[in-house]
Amino acid sequence: MKKTILILSMVFAGMTSFAQTDSVQVDRKDDTIRIGGMIILKKGTPNEEKRRVTVTVGNKRKQTNSNISTSSFIVDLGFANWTDKTNYTDAKNNGYLITKDGTPDLTATDFKLKTVKSVNVNIWFFMQRMNLIKHYVNLKYGLGIELNNYRFKSDISFNEGGPNPYNSLQNIPHAFVFRDSVHFSKNKLAADYVTVPLMLNFNTNPNDNKKGLSISAGVSMGYLYSSRNKQVSHERGKEKNRGDYDLEKWKFSYVGELGLGPVRLYGSYSPKSIFQKDLNFTPYAVGIRLSNW
Repeated sequence: MKKTILILSMVFAGMTSFAQTDSVQVDRKDDTIRIGGMIILKKGTPNEEKRRVTVTVGNKRKQTNSNISTSSFIVDLGFANWTDKTNYTDAKNNGYLITKDGTPDLTATDFKLKTVKSVNVNIWFFMQRMNLIKHYVNLKYGLGIELNNYRFKSDISFNEGGPNPYNSLQNIPHAFVFRDSVHFSKNKLAADYVTVPLMLNFNTNPNDNKKGLSISAGVSMGYLYSSRNKQVSHERGKEKNRGDYDLEKWKFSYVGELGLGPVRLYGSYSPKSIFQKDLNFTPYAVGIRLSNW
């Protein structure tokens, strides 16, 4: 009996010692979990852009990144332009380019852009980065809108189709472009897209977004949801004419991003014309990306 009591006392003492050594304590205020000599400290909340977990075992500390991180409302500010590969003879013969009798035909010169005033603004509602290989290689994707404003140097106008501006008896059943009779102080073609990018991201310093080198490359697919020819002249004032002007509904692009420390640069290039036929303009854009990563 005495031996049994002694054994039970030793077991109870051992269990008490084990419980004191390996008990679990949760400090809600500091968001900390203690398991014996191991401390797990969670920084941030699930709604933040990045969440890290710090695990302390003895005197060793280890910090890990979330496998999926999100950044919201990223803004791009840049310049828009295009490469002109149009066959202007064919475009005229197909009736897309209209000129008054006795005046020069429309050429590439008439479609040259004002470089500084042709702008690209992108607003990404969100972008996510998914860990693929130890946060050094990630999959990056998102959803946003692309806003492109192409400012012309010449006085051309886009028309969705209708009366010939030089012959009231002739009706043109398709979209066309013509040299207008007034001078425009502002003349632009706006094309806006809902776009989904998909990129492979390489990051040399996954623990600090403001240090190291980050490179992303991939593709995007955009859908044209709005297009218009906006003009300002002394004779007509402000005009905004809406139409698709034979623009392609879908826009496929190669996209890239370069991050060096806190600086982010972006670029895009579409290998296919943004017009369905006649005009052959392959657009591109470059600029600065305002983003945390």
